Amino acid sequence: MTKVKTAEELERERVLNANKNNPLAKVAGLFARIAERWLPDAFVFAIILTSIAFIAGVIFTDSSPFDMMTYWGDGMWGLLTFTAQIITTFVLSYALALTKTVSNTLEKIAAIPKTPNSAILMVTFTALGASLISWAFGLVVAGIIAKLVAKKVLDVDYRVLVAAGYSGFLIWEGGLSSSPALFVATAGHVFEGEIGLIPISETLLSAVNIAIVVVLFFTLPFVMRLVHPKNPEDRYIVEQSRLEDPVIEESTREETNYPNDKIEKTRLIPLIGGFLGLSYLINHFIANGFSLDLNTVNLIFLTAALLLFSNVRELAQGLLKSVSSVGQFVLQYPFYAGIMGMLSASGLAVLISNFFINISTDTTLPLWTFLSAGILNVFIPSGGGQWAVQAPLVIPAALEMGVDPAKVVMAVAWGDSWTNMIQPFWAIPLLAIAGLKIRDIMGYTMIALIYGGLVIGACMLIF
Repeated sequence: MTKVKTAEELERERVLNANKNNPLAKVAGLFARIAERWLPDAFVFAIILTSIAFIAGVIFTDSSPFDMMTYWGDGMWGLLTFTAQIITTFVLSYALALTKTVSNTLEKIAAIPKTPNSAILMVTFTALGASLISWAFGLVVAGIIAKLVAKKVLDVDYRVLVAAGYSGFLIWEGGLSSSPALFVATAGHVFEGEIGLIPISETLLSAVNIAIVVVLFFTLPFVMRLVHPKNPEDRYIVEQSRLEDPVIEESTREETNYPNDKIEKTRLIPLIGGFLGLSYLINHFIANGFSLDLNTVNLIFLTAALLLFSNVRELAQGLLKSVSSVGQFVLQYPFYAGIMGMLSASGLAVLISNFFINISTDTTLPLWTFLSAGILNVFIPSGGGQWAVQAPLVIPAALEMGVDPAKVVMAVAWGDSWTNMIQPFWAIPLLAIAGLKIRDIMGYTMIALIYGGLVIGACMLIF
């Protein structure tokens, strides 16, 4: 005889079922527990990768330990100019996000969600949109919007919220700051003799890139929403005091009506610099079309910041706050440049790329190029640096197989973007803003890695 459940038992069962995590959230939780226990600090991760590259070079190439040490040392400062450029990009992007215009906009966006699910959706959509504008702007906006939303939605899992923001970074190589796409569109690039100039209409505006961007943009937020645990006991609720920004001490100098104080508080000074930058950019685009490189992108952000900050004092405060988040870049990037030096000079990068090229056909070359780029990106987390290593191999292969070079350009770009989900280097500034460590979010970004890999890989085959 079947026992009839009481109303209290039915209500208890209903509550238990309502709070039961879905399978995806359970898998993400498992990854999160593994990452929390085993994933080291981002700098330790860089040292481990350095050791792996060193040992692999000795085992799989003709390089001796002395050779690998030399390649590492020679390569450490090979990306010094690029390092300065990306630091500048991030600092200016962060400063721009701190202007009243942008910060007020982010505040209004952060006030929209009322539940954990809507909070995850809002943060992911916002980060995706910002990443299409610029990788640095995407990281900054993701960190800021996650903190702002966490102040409004008190019962959201903060780790998942920040991971959702970082997942938006997955899309950056499909946007305006895509390194390989900008390189092959710039006059004088290394392969201009073989493939000519490839305009962004054939890379960023190609069918495969638009398909990947559209699918990820409109589906990834819902995937990340499923990652959020339903059971309140499984959520990490951040203390509100940790979301407060550190106070930057104001100058103790007494305010006066002296000319120097008036000049520092006038809007005219930043406007002069802003209009000068704007005039140069207009002339640049008229003369060269929609041609972008890192220097041009940095000038765009500097110009926007100058036009939006009220005076030089506000600008100085914004720069002071943004600079505090890039210290790890200065420490770690030389090590990744050293890794790139070892992979390139020893021939390890050639071995990895050639392995995938040798098993490719004219149909599968973009897919295998994407996968090999994803592997290399773990060791060389730089779109520009990775392109310099991989392009000399995949471009000739594409020409020989009759594959459109623009396809392998975007395959390299998306491979670089894809494995950023498990490469802690680019998460450093976002985590500095959010106040978390890489071990707090990487279990959840593994889901973005798996889902993104399926979407991008499928599009590489279909198109």
